[in-house]
Amino acid sequence: MEKFLIVGLGNPGDEYDKTRHNTGFMVLDSFANDTGTSFVDKRYGFVAETSVKGRKLFLLKPTTFMNLSGNAVRYWMNKENIPVEHLLVIVDDLSLPLGNLRLKGCGSNGGHNGLGNIQSVIGTQKYARLRIGIGNEFQRGMQVEWVLGKYNAEEMQTLAPSIKTAGEIIKSFALAGIDITMNQFNHKKQ
Repeated sequence: MEKFLIVGLGNPGDEYDKTRHNTGFMVLDSFANDTGTSFVDKRYGFVAETSVKGRKLFLLKPTTFMNLSGNAVRYWMNKENIPVEHLLVIVDDLSLPLGNLRLKGCGSNGGHNGLGNIQSVIGTQKYARLRIGIGNEFQRGMQVEWVLGKYNAEEMQTLAPSIKTAGEIIKSFALAGIDITMNQFNHKKQ
């Protein structure tokens, strides 16, 4: 059975729940709920296991805090013998409008500390990442407050369909691969 590691980036702890920086966690929570699985507190993160048409998916919400996410990713890739081609990291992105999705097969970290640490620890930029727009409607010098701020009800309404679409992207990534999934989803309007 082919194995995949699907990582949602965020920070552990109730104070970070529903913050923009925890959008990756929110996607995995929704996907786990939709597939009838739940998270268990394991080494370096909360982990849920599910399968999609004969492929085993390990869903990982690292508990290492964002800037050390690479340690959790490397541990679970090694533990489950998952190749880097089967790694998908889901992350918030300031440069995309709220709810916009962008899937890439490789690339720079775009200034995102979580992606930067993963690249540093696993030694490559060649892994899939799904960026979810959180917008950037903050005043100069207020980026940290924006990223760690909680979504309001109106923003959640805008984001909800994108979270569901992200679940479809996870399934497609495991079943059809990165290229077909990018072609199918990157041009869709959210």
